[in-house]
Amino acid sequence: MRLVVDLTKCQGYAQCAFLAPDVFTIQGDEALAYDPNPDDSQRRRILRAAAACPVQAIRIEQPFPPGNPAPPGGPATSAASEPPTSRGSMEAFKRTGRIVVVGASLAGLRAAERLRVEGFSGSLTLVGDEVHAPYDRPPLSKQVPAGWVHPGGTALPRRHGLDADWRLGVAATGLDLAGKEVRLADGTRIGFDKLLIATGVRACPWPNPAEAALAGVVTLRTREDSASLERMFAAQPRRVLVIGAGFIGSEIASVCRERGLPVTVAEAGPVPLGAALGAEIGAIAGELQRANGVDLRCGVRVTALEGDAGGQVRRARLSDGSTLEVDVVVAALGRIRNVEWLAGSGLACGVWGVACDAGCRAFDANGLVTDDIFAAGDVARTPQPMFGYQFLALEHWDNAVAQADVAAHNMVSTQAERWPHLAVPKFWSVQFGTEIKSVGVPSVADEVVITQGSVAQRRFMAVYGYKGRIVAAVAFNQNKWVDFYEPLIEQAAPFPPTFRQVDEPVQRRPVPAGFHAMASPTHDATVVVTGHDPSERRATLTSFPLSKEPLP
Repeated sequence: MRLVVDLTKCQGYAQCAFLAPDVFTIQGDEALAYDPNPDDSQRRRILRAAAACPVQAIRIEQPFPPGNPAPPGGPATSAASEPPTSRGSMEAFKRTGRIVVVGASLAGLRAAERLRVEGFSGSLTLVGDEVHAPYDRPPLSKQVPAGWVHPGGTALPRRHGLDADWRLGVAATGLDLAGKEVRLADGTRIGFDKLLIATGVRACPWPNPAEAALAGVVTLRTREDSASLERMFAAQPRRVLVIGAGFIGSEIASVCRERGLPVTVAEAGPVPLGAALGAEIGAIAGELQRANGVDLRCGVRVTALEGDAGGQVRRARLSDGSTLEVDVVVAALGRIRNVEWLAGSGLACGVWGVACDAGCRAFDANGLVTDDIFAAGDVARTPQPMFGYQFLALEHWDNAVAQADVAAHNMVSTQAERWPHLAVPKFWSVQFGTEIKSVGVPSVADEVVITQGSVAQRRFMAVYGYKGRIVAAVAFNQNKWVDFYEPLIEQAAPFPPTFRQVDEPVQRRPVPAGFHAMASPTHDATVVVTGHDPSERRATLTSFPLSKEPLP
């Protein structure tokens, strides 16, 4: 059987670990780890654990009946709410239309399932450059390199029948907007009526090709990458060098210490996780690394990698003048969005992703919204009303799921029935037995304050503010409080918070969050978001600053 736990929902209550201890385990105080491909003999225990989960975060592959499941319950929209030709043409499209999904990972699979749930019974094609069926990527930097989960056991559970044409192991190489065709690497073309772009990202390679080709120098994005890394760790290298202290780099450093391996982390910035959490909270993450035996070197770059006569990496030269003897180098240098295949297509896309509106419809190069081209997941860049209408591309598991649902719904809905993508961003990371969880977008903040817990004990809530309102919250082993702050972000609640809180620290003084200033100035707006389900989510603009300068 296959399962996945939505760790954005998980609050570490540990009922699952009590009911199915061979499948679920708690690391440290609250960090849940699990086997995504457990033996069928565990089914009864897993089903009990799923039923007992207070937040219903466990998703299990279940048998589904032949044909397409009915759409979710709820009142049907009256045909009188739309012109008959509009609704009639959409119903016809659901039966006879052609939809192509390029990108067969989390967002692509979730969107395809949602299309069938929405009643789409036409032609559905999924294109993926990897030969594997869709699989979950978070375990690749956690359970797999730790040796607990086999990389082949990370397949995503299927919740609905798809009746789809799978084109795996063949990449998309071009898009003809006028002819409505996707070109594939094998020379074939696939026609479509509507297209979903969900091609995601890939790992940024070490920039020196000769050094990147040395044995022992790896990046981490695919099953094969993770399996290779686990084999290298199992061989007990003298030292592992991780280049970059973002989430992937920090998680790999954590796995190294879990396996008893010496590890050095070289980070060009002043602190780990600085781009995601800011200098103030990033410094705490750095203390966590050093307390667990990581040789963390911030403000340091790797200037060269050197190999032996057999082509195996053996040493690294650093900008501080030091040299490290290493057998494994993990380049955790960030991500590249997979948009090259869209060159010349006429879409508004580039290194920053595919530009879309809040309904996931792609813009063309003129800035006009298309009605038949959609994007979802890591490759999509959409406006975020709650954060000054900035166009943000969010590389988070939760965002891929929520955005795929919205995109799929809108592909088979009339204009009046479409949803905006207004989910509050969330992400999580497990490092050194500590669960780090975020809600909102910390990187837009100018200040941060510790509202609960103890920094010294690595158990606290940090709340981020921007121009006097709450925009994010980050928990270190305080999972149960994250949901409390989500509606405060939606309501643009005042910052710093003045309400009394459980386990308050002695000092609640805001300090600069420590993010780099935005490259380009932007006007701000205050938006309140209401509604729970995607069909109900709506943003209301409550205020915006007026320029005091006369218009030219």
